[in-house]
Amino acid sequence: MINFLTAIAIVIGLNALICLYRAMVGPTSQDRLLAVNIVGTKTLVMVVLITFVQGENFFLDVALVYALLLFIVTVALSRYLEAEGWEEMRSDG
Repeated sequence: MINFLTAIAIVIGLNALICLYRAMVGPTSQDRLLAVNIVGTKTLVMVVLITFVQGENFFLDVALVYALLLFIVTVALSRYLEAEGWEEMRSDG
């Protein structure tokens, strides 16, 4: 079971690298914000998998705090970009 969870964590980590590529290259701010949010979510899942592999319960507390911070940062960035305007979406000239 531990080997299976470790393999899943590796696959999720590789998938996060693909999302990091989208965060760097993404043509719009929305793509970048969504890619960073996905990477954060994948990191959260990896922390939970490590919790089960290591058998330590305190990692779940870390995962909950990380999830809360991830949510707050995503909402704050979305509101900021909404207030400032999505630069790539404007067609002023």
